[in-house]
Amino acid sequence: MGFKCGIVGLPNVGKSTLFNALTQTAAAQAANYPFCTIEPNVGEVAVPEPRLNELARIAGSKEIIPARMNFVDIAGLVEGASKGEGLGNQFLANIRETDAIIYVLRCFENDDITHVRGTVDPIADFEVVETELMLADLESLDKRKAGVEKKAKSGDKDAKAQVALIELALAELNEGRPARKATVPKDETRAWNMLQLLTSKPVLFVANVDEDSAATGNAHSERVVERAKEEGAGCVVFSAQIESELALLDDADRAEYLETLGLEEPGLTRLIHSGYDLLNLQTYFTVGPKEARAWTIRRGWTAPKAAGVIHGDFEKGFIRAETIAFSDFVANGGEAGAKEAGKMRAEGKEYVVQDGDVLHFRFNV
Repeated sequence: MGFKCGIVGLPNVGKSTLFNALTQTAAAQAANYPFCTIEPNVGEVAVPEPRLNELARIAGSKEIIPARMNFVDIAGLVEGASKGEGLGNQFLANIRETDAIIYVLRCFENDDITHVRGTVDPIADFEVVETELMLADLESLDKRKAGVEKKAKSGDKDAKAQVALIELALAELNEGRPARKATVPKDETRAWNMLQLLTSKPVLFVANVDEDSAATGNAHSERVVERAKEEGAGCVVFSAQIESELALLDDADRAEYLETLGLEEPGLTRLIHSGYDLLNLQTYFTVGPKEARAWTIRRGWTAPKAAGVIHGDFEKGFIRAETIAFSDFVANGGEAGAKEAGKMRAEGKEYVVQDGDVLHFRFNV
């Protein structure tokens, strides 16, 4: 199950450098993982997951298949994109297809790289990008509203509910706030998502700092962190330049380079994990002698729905999920030991899968 995060930003903020680091990582992984496909504007990268390696070691799995996440380089954002400037229309179409938006904001000074607006101001950059998306949402809702209102007046219940949601979004947008600030009733979430509003998507800020500030951040990135808190968004501070260099190194050299920089892990690892948190995702595992594999699901999913990620038949004919918690699997030296210690549970259709569960599905179709 691949989730897509769209990377957006003004020209010369480091968006391409970041995306290149991701695609270099993806290219390196493609040699090891058969699922990796490389498209010009999509970086499909493995989700770093140390638990998977541990499970594979214990079970003697021949192959390790990590979960994956897609990052989409969304080109064409300039002031006026909502009116079709630059690659505006294509930009808006691409961003609609993503699950979340990553704002890359320039937090470094460099006279050789001209800032499109003449000065380094990450908050102003964010506001330009967000404004374009809000304008696009306003236009989309205004076009849709008249037709839906007509249906609502003729007594169509669904149309009435849709009008209420459109007005909810417009109330925020007309006040200069993104649609994600609206309080949407729980039972209306599906209909709300069907409006496909750009500013209703969850957002993550990337503060792209200079190499010297990679470990500590700087005054510009501090402003970004503060603004992210105000927006209720995630925030990752790193240097895209360093990330593109790290992507080309092997594990030993990478660890040494990180140490000299005073960093514990690559920024891309933090970015991927932040993307996971942002989309409310978690991991479960299937483990055997042939392969150890990580699967991505949303938090709160039941066992049959989680099984459906592997194959639709698993969900349709679900009988039970033989379940071992990750810690129990490790502590008891694998499946046989966990079973012997009474740590394997047979869970039914109502079971909500927990992060790190090792599952074996029984099904019949």
